[in-house]
Amino acid sequence: MRRHVYDVIILGSGSVGTPAAMAMAGQGLKVLVIDPAASPGQGSNKAAIGGIRATHSDPAKIRLCMRSLEIFATWEPIHGEDIGWLQGGYMFVAYTPREERLLKDLLVTQKSYGLNIDWYDRDDLLEIVPDLNPDGLIGGTFSPEDGSASPLLSIHAFWREAQRLGAAFRFREQPLSIHVSGGRVTGVRTDKGEYAAPVVVNAAGAWARPVAQMAGCDVPVIPDLHEAAITEPVARFLGPMVVDIRPAPGSANFYFYQQKSGQVLFCITPDPPIWGSDRSETSTFLPLVAPRLLDLMPRLAPLRVRRTWRGMYPMTPDGSPIVGWAPEVEGLLYAVGMCGQGFMLGPGVGELLARMVAGGLTPADEAVLRALTPERTFAGQEALK
Repeated sequence: MRRHVYDVIILGSGSVGTPAAMAMAGQGLKVLVIDPAASPGQGSNKAAIGGIRATHSDPAKIRLCMRSLEIFATWEPIHGEDIGWLQGGYMFVAYTPREERLLKDLLVTQKSYGLNIDWYDRDDLLEIVPDLNPDGLIGGTFSPEDGSASPLLSIHAFWREAQRLGAAFRFREQPLSIHVSGGRVTGVRTDKGEYAAPVVVNAAGAWARPVAQMAGCDVPVIPDLHEAAITEPVARFLGPMVVDIRPAPGSANFYFYQQKSGQVLFCITPDPPIWGSDRSETSTFLPLVAPRLLDLMPRLAPLRVRRTWRGMYPMTPDGSPIVGWAPEVEGLLYAVGMCGQGFMLGPGVGELLARMVAGGLTPADEAVLRALTPERTFAGQEALK
């Protein structure tokens, strides 16, 4: 078989791999992306509901998502493509003193990075979202510069731009092994060919662990199943993504928003987590989430649900991504464990990966990489996942 030579091979054409290919090709690197699926974004990306925020509690994710937001928000003016971007903001509501304390405490970190987010008391919050249940509402935080976009439209826009810049994509091709010689990566073998490169990026999402094992390595990423749904389209009545972090039987939190095209999307975080890879939708999801939705916003009651689906969150032990060079093998670069936030992290992570490979890391990059290193102890949990 003919052996093709590249500067970088990316395994995975999803929320991270595709924008990484775009950023690397933009740096002049010769890039190949390999994916077993028929087109980009057919793994966890197509299960994403499209929320994009920089208002995290972890400084590394704040920095990465600030850049992602810039890319999403300016895509149509720069490239002339509608990716469904809607700057509706994010709202975290507080109905108990627990949520009030948590959200107010997080404002200190969030504001220190220049994020446009504030606490709003009950009446001010209801001015923004009048349909919230006012009974027991204390207030909440609102970040107007956050928003949403279509994962499908976005991933295809990034794919087309990556191709325009020179990146090559090979679909319906199964990676079989990552070649390692003398302690460093030399390329990838698939069911259709051999490809040489000094750098291989593991951007395989929920499949990151078996891909790492192809190089004789291991990375602590395990899929966690989450279910979502979409309603019929209706006239716009809701601006921001609304997030309720109150725990309830069977769920840790839930969130919903109205797309630019009018549909309402909603998702729940199961508690306890549901580990595995069975992406079949269930009969338990709607009975679990519906009471929470209608309690928080009774106006949603008449909406008809069009469909439900289930996706995989690639989880790490501490709930934060793993981005950095594998300690066991030189040239293997991890961009995995996005914990269900790969869509919003992807463009920012992609540019960081390009700087790691091409050179030019900034002091802010170094701080992000120290926080997300594969060699960390994985202690603790992010306060606002």
